[in-house]
Amino acid sequence: MPNQALAPQPIGRFAPSPTGELHLGSLTTALASFCHIKSLNGQWLLRIEDTDTERCDRQFTEQILIDLETLGLHWDGDIIYQSERIDIYNDYLSSALRPLTYGCQCSRKDLEQYWAQEEQNRLVNDTSQGSPNRKRYPRCCIKADLNRQEHKLRIQLPDHRIGFNDGIQGIQWDNPQQTLGDMVARRQDGMINYILAASLDDGLQQVTHVMRGLDILPMTTAQISIMRAAHLPTIDHWYHLPLICHPDGQKLSKQNLAQPIDTRDPSQLIATALQLLQQPAVDQDTPTNMLKQAIAQWDNTPLQGKQQLNAPH
Repeated sequence: MPNQALAPQPIGRFAPSPTGELHLGSLTTALASFCHIKSLNGQWLLRIEDTDTERCDRQFTEQILIDLETLGLHWDGDIIYQSERIDIYNDYLSSALRPLTYGCQCSRKDLEQYWAQEEQNRLVNDTSQGSPNRKRYPRCCIKADLNRQEHKLRIQLPDHRIGFNDGIQGIQWDNPQQTLGDMVARRQDGMINYILAASLDDGLQQVTHVMRGLDILPMTTAQISIMRAAHLPTIDHWYHLPLICHPDGQKLSKQNLAQPIDTRDPSQLIATALQLLQQPAVDQDTPTNMLKQAIAQWDNTPLQGKQQLNAPH
């Protein structure tokens, strides 16, 4: 009887940016990704996405780790810190991704002036075309052959539709060039773009399942494009969770001053997050036993097609 190739073990991840402590929104993402991948007998990796040296703080990283352990959300393997992997990202920008990248010296002011002039030209010429897509970089520098080390680096994203099946939001189609244009892959000061680093790390860590917030959905086709261009394995399964919102519809986020979680009663916090994720109730117990029960009965179905969930008052 021929040997059948074993399917790779499912690998998920939680990848917080330590620009603040965990709040209820980021906790539900952590809990959902943990329970989901463990329900598939997979590994749950922890990656600290701290490339933004201006906003990230080590004390927030330490508090995130303490909170996860207090809640029984124990990760597999070593923690990866993106701030320690800048050379890896730069190696890819200088090798596999080099044909797609170019130096750019345009400032935000330059681009504002460019688009203002385009708008003026459109009015003068009385064209029937709509307003230009200001999200797309107009490629002023693509043929300038600027020094790659002295300027910001842009990466060309493909100008065609890419589709993928999202296990929560359904079939998705997007054109990354129309949505994001030639995005900045590395700033002039050397800071690496979030989605570039996430794309490379997901491929290098052989992540198979990504469960994250709906706010990242518009970047997904860009991520697929970068992973393909870097010759890395792409993600098998995508899941974009509904956003946790205040009753007024505003997203719960650090930018909106969401309150950090209080882990003095971790069991109640887990129960609240599971209820918010519309999962079956679990018995009030230790975090470890509650998570075992939550894993055993994990179900994405109640979340499917939903774009937001209302946080408790």
